[in-house]
Amino acid sequence: MLATAVDNRNRILTTLGEDDFVVREGGQEREVFAVRLADYPVVLLVDNGREGSAEFEAIRKAAARFIARIGAGRAVAIGTLADPPAMLTTFDDDRQTVAVAVDTLAANASADALVFEGVANAARAIRATGTPFSAIVVIAASDGDATRPPPEDLLPAISDSHAIVHVVARRNARAVVPGAAGASVGMLRALADQTRGQYTSIFSTASYQAALDRLADRLAAEMMIEFIVPAESV
Repeated sequence: MLATAVDNRNRILTTLGEDDFVVREGGQEREVFAVRLADYPVVLLVDNGREGSAEFEAIRKAAARFIARIGAGRAVAIGTLADPPAMLTTFDDDRQTVAVAVDTLAANASADALVFEGVANAARAIRATGTPFSAIVVIAASDGDATRPPPEDLLPAISDSHAIVHVVARRNARAVVPGAAGASVGMLRALADQTRGQYTSIFSTASYQAALDRLADRLAAEMMIEFIVPAESV
C-alpha cells in the first residue's frame, strides 16, 4: 500500500521504518515487513499539439523539471499527445535518454492532442510491466480532447493498468462545445478521481511549472508499505 506521513506541524516525514506503521485489514493487524520511499514507474505525457504550440517551451521545461524532482531511482517513460500519440522512451531507458527525449521535443502546430489515446498508450506500456503501482502524469495545453473513438472505449485499457492518473490541464478561454470536447473533459477529470489521482486546472503559462512542482513533491513524499496477508485471508 501507499502512504504519506506528516508530523503534527504537517511536515512530510520520509525516514520512517517498519515499526512506525500499523496496518489492519478487517480489524486484523498485519505484519509490516518493509517500508521505503515509493519508486513505482511513471509515464509523463506531454501535449505537443497545436493548442500549446505558442507556450510549448514552458511546457517542455516544466516537464524536464518534474522528471528531475521525482527522484533518480524511478523508472520514467515519456510520451506525446499530438496526433498520433506516441511513446518516445521505455521504462528500460536510463534517465539520460529520457532527458534527451524531453530536450528534443517539439510542438506540432498542425496536429490536435488526442489525450485519451495517449493515456491508453501509457496504460498499455505500464500493464506490460506487471507493476502493482504506477502513475500516468498528463500535461495538457487544453482542457479539450480530439480523441476520435469515444473515450469510454479506451477506459478498459486504462483501468486494467491500475495506474494512478494525474492531470495538469490548461483551462480553455473559449467555451467548450457540449457533447464534444466537454464530454471527454469530464471523463478525464473523473478518471483522475477514480484512480485516486489529481486533476489540476491552470490558467497561465507560468502555472505549468508550479502545478507540476506540487505534484512532484507529492510523489516524492509517498512511502510504499509492504505487509504480509495470511493465506487463509486471500
